[in-house]
Amino acid sequence: MKTVTTPFTRLLAASLCAAASLCANATSPPSIDCAQAKASVEKLICRDPQLTQMDIELTRLYRLALTDAHSVPPPDKVIIDQQFWINARNDCAAGPELKTCIIRGYVERAHQLRQGSAIVRTKDPDRLTEGPLAFRCEGFNALISATFFRTQPGVVYMKWANTAITLSQVQSDYGARYTGKDNQGNYSFWQDGGAVLFQKPGSREMSCTVEPVG
Repeated sequence: MKTVTTPFTRLLAASLCAAASLCANATSPPSIDCAQAKASVEKLICRDPQLTQMDIELTRLYRLALTDAHSVPPPDKVIIDQQFWINARNDCAAGPELKTCIIRGYVERAHQLRQGSAIVRTKDPDRLTEGPLAFRCEGFNALISATFFRTQPGVVYMKWANTAITLSQVQSDYGARYTGKDNQGNYSFWQDGGAVLFQKPGSREMSCTVEPVG
C-alpha cells in the first residue's frame, strides 16, 4: 500500500517524535518534501535558499514548542495552529507578491513560537532566529517587540500596539539595516552594536534601547 504524506501527517509525526524526545535536538529537515512538492508556494520554498533556511528553522522551533508542556498555547494547540499557519502560507499563491507574503508568514510564526515558549528561545548556537526583543524608542510611547531571522538576507518582524511590520535587510556600510513599507509609508530599523535607530512613516528617526523581556 502506498503511503500518502500530507501536511497533517507530517505534523503528527513531528509531534510523536517530539513526545518521544527523539528529535528535539536533531537537525531538522525541511518540513516540505521537495521531491513531492506540487503547489507553487512549496516549489518556491524548495528552490529559494532564503526560504529554505526559514523553513528549516521554523520546523526546528515548532518541534521544540511541542516538547514544552508550559508553552502558550500548549502543545496540542500548537499543532492545530501550525496547520492553520501552513494553510495561510499556501494561500500566498493567490496574492500578487508571493515571496514577500511567504517571508512575512514565516517570520510572524517564528515570533509567535518564540514568544510562547522558553524552550523555543533556547540559545542553540545554530539557530537562525533571535527574540522577541523589546525596544523602547525616544518619543514613541509603545514598546516594540522584535524577532530577527538571520537568513541571507536577514528579516525582522516588529510589532507594537495594533501594528506589525516585516522589514528586510539591505546593504549597509555599518551595522544591520532593515527597510520595508506598508500602506502608511516607509519604515527603517538600524542596529550597530548598542546603537539602534527606528523610523516609521511621519516621524523622525528615533534612538532606541533594548529593554529586558519577561
